[in-house]
Amino acid sequence: MKKLSLKKLYYSISEVSKITGVEQYVLRYWETEFEGLKPQKNRAGNRIYSNKNIKFVLYIKSLLREQKYTIEGAKKILENYSDENELNDAELIGKNNNGNYHYETKINKSYMKKDLEDIKDILELILSKL
Repeated sequence: MKKLSLKKLYYSISEVSKITGVEQYVLRYWETEFEGLKPQKNRAGNRIYSNKNIKFVLYIKSLLREQKYTIEGAKKILENYSDENELNDAELIGKNNNGNYHYETKINKSYMKKDLEDIKDILELILSKL
């Protein structure tokens, strides 16, 4: 899939909900749970999300829904969260089957590669003993 770049400077909560596939009430809840998710508010008091906020939402979504962390577990991971590291490694890779944008990090790919290499070594050891 191709990389996507988000075009606007700020997005409403309804736009972010459509982009990320996360319901609006969940976004509001995550704002109370995750310190790093603090979208600005406009004069009318409506939330306005930046591209950085959207990437952070997608990262949280990845932790909670794809990698199956609990909220407490995700908070521990996010303690070491760094805008430079995670957001520069962030790759918005396109829409998934549900029509929502999907987010991956290069870090996840490197962990997966190491895990696969470990599995390969174990399988080769088992094969040699047969």
